[in-house]
Amino acid sequence: MILERINYKQLGSTGLRRYGGYVYEEFLPMLRWPRAGDIYQEMADNDPVVGAILYLAEMLIRNAEWSTEAASDSPVDIEAAEFLYSCMHDMDTSWADTISEILSMLTYGFSFHEVVYKIRRGPHERNSKFRSKYSDGRIGWRRLPIRSQATLHEWMFDDEGDIKAFVQHNPNTGKIVVIPLSKGLLFRTRVLRDNPEGKSLLRNAYRPWYFKKHIEEIEGIGIERDLAGFPVLNAPEGLDLWNDEDARLVKLRQNAEELIRNVRRDSEEGVLLPHGWEFKLLSSGSARQFDTNAIINRYDYRIAITMLSDLVLLGGEKTGSFAMAETKQSLLATALNAQIQNIADIFNKYAVPKLIHYNNFEGITDYPKIVPGNIESPSLKEIALLLRSMGLDISGDMELMNHLRKISSLPQMTEEVFNEVYKDQVKKEAEDYNDDDTVDNDFEQGDLDYM
Repeated sequence: MILERINYKQLGSTGLRRYGGYVYEEFLPMLRWPRAGDIYQEMADNDPVVGAILYLAEMLIRNAEWSTEAASDSPVDIEAAEFLYSCMHDMDTSWADTISEILSMLTYGFSFHEVVYKIRRGPHERNSKFRSKYSDGRIGWRRLPIRSQATLHEWMFDDEGDIKAFVQHNPNTGKIVVIPLSKGLLFRTRVLRDNPEGKSLLRNAYRPWYFKKHIEEIEGIGIERDLAGFPVLNAPEGLDLWNDEDARLVKLRQNAEELIRNVRRDSEEGVLLPHGWEFKLLSSGSARQFDTNAIINRYDYRIAITMLSDLVLLGGEKTGSFAMAETKQSLLATALNAQIQNIADIFNKYAVPKLIHYNNFEGITDYPKIVPGNIESPSLKEIALLLRSMGLDISGDMELMNHLRKISSLPQMTEEVFNEVYKDQVKKEAEDYNDDDTVDNDFEQGDLDYM
């Protein structure tokens, strides 16, 4: 048979550079785990531009609405989709907070979450592990807690190079815990050579951030020295402070160096010198060969463009236009939509099938899906132009009308109100039709009874 001649064994590998459970894909040693985690945390928490971009991305994604989609119109598929939606909003933490924790992958490149289940025993259950909004006894998600990237000890791979487990070093107990991939969800910004550590969105911003950080530190020291003056201490003539054979002179030189280092401008400033010593403060008048402000702004811009978020800098230099801002905003929204869809794909591929399987939904045609909303909603002007160009009449479509009302932040129309308004509109059109002299007046009032 042909099936017997097929070689099912994997021969090659992804080429991921690793040794044991440690990945060496990054060519800069300081950006390999665990050192990379400290640097990325410093970038995210200490740099205003990086922090603003990550905050913007998180808030935009948190603002997106999540829903579920049934595999078909059959009752069992619809029931499975409704159950999935109930599980999303029946955890110890809100769905939005869970997504926020997953978004730590933007900073670190990956985010690993353990899936913890519960039996839904109702809101009055004493044991918090089984407390739920529902009393149906089904198995739901209790929580999807993150396993901090800082606690990563190593990865566990099988013989074919596939990821098998996240090995965690518990900082509180000191124990090593192996969490199988089948028990968790691994979110990554990108999957290259099946690297479990993904790639941080801050990776390409590291070089400009590094130079910017050191230039700011030098600039701060320079400003302080300009304000305080550059200290110069002249020893009396004939006193050889560089004579290392005389312990008294060595001690004297050390005291003089300490005095120079500690010169600061404050309310207690002052120097008391013996006879023959001369102290001066030199100043450059804040004149510098390079404009450090322009250099730092250049690095800020480079940091922003690596994350497609240079729109946060628009207007800072009194430049830019609305058209440019809209284009950049659209690019950022497209990139974030890809990341949010990536999160949904991981849920739909690994978490949802297990949840549905544990609850024995028999007869479903396929698994329901978690569907993310769009990051950026179209403007009212764009919607109006679209409806006009397509020649659409939305007066008879309640679902479309409510969708447009939702985008416009208007209250939803109930079915009763919709039927009443639409009925009046049809009656008016019928009356206008009867008044037309070119048409036979044979439209009976009884023809409206179905309305």
